[in-house]
Amino acid sequence: MSIELEIEKDDLTELVNKLHFGEKVERAKKLLEWSFDKFGDKSVVANSLGKDSMVVWDLAVKVNPDVRGFIVTTKYKPAETITFMNDLVDEYPSLKVFKSDQDIGPLYETDPDKCCQILKVEPVIQAVHEMNVECWITGLRCTEGRTRTDYKEIEKRDHDLIKLNPILLFKEREIWQYLAQYQVKVNPLYAEGYRSLGCSPCTVITTDDNERAGRWLNTSKCGGECGIHTQPLKAVTNVDVDAIKEEDIHPEAVTAGEISESDIEDR
Repeated sequence: MSIELEIEKDDLTELVNKLHFGEKVERAKKLLEWSFDKFGDKSVVANSLGKDSMVVWDLAVKVNPDVRGFIVTTKYKPAETITFMNDLVDEYPSLKVFKSDQDIGPLYETDPDKCCQILKVEPVIQAVHEMNVECWITGLRCTEGRTRTDYKEIEKRDHDLIKLNPILLFKEREIWQYLAQYQVKVNPLYAEGYRSLGCSPCTVITTDDNERAGRWLNTSKCGGECGIHTQPLKAVTNVDVDAIKEEDIHPEAVTAGEISESDIEDR
């Protein structure tokens, strides 16, 4: 299957504002079609249970009813999120749940980075390995916050792993437009005023323009990342992604007539 992206390194902002809602939906579907055609059941959706993930999951199911996915949860997730997760897994048994049972106490108070590493990053690494993932599909959007402006729709993440961000160009209002138009269920916490969902101790409601401003408030991580999008997931040891040679990163994912090397950008 071929896919035309017509995108350069500095064109994301232009595309975000130039493409209308329907064009972005069709673009996301084409990206997903390419992924499932290329990687089959090794193309797996990471579902965070947030509004963006629910759009991606709905699109993925429409494109491939047999799509697999994984959810990472923690003991600190709100009760509403756990109930929503259980209902979703009942509806879609192809979603597998991963969770760390390690007792770390209130580590989020003293070292939130380490807390996220243990409770979120390590279970994602486990999911990627156990599910034999070659392409992981995320709900990242480049307008969501200060830490998400430099992502690409298709990325080389690390050894033998491609990362696909099919709704990268969606604005927040377009996410809600999709959810309303296609009647996709969402976490009830959004009705309370949350715009980005995480663990209870580290997520609050804010009126800041930044969607992720309520995450890790009053810490060095405020509005930032838990870590799953900032480090390799498949490397056996700690690897400097920038030091990995291009020919070492899933060269078979770049095939003439399907997608050019310029369309797959390094993080």
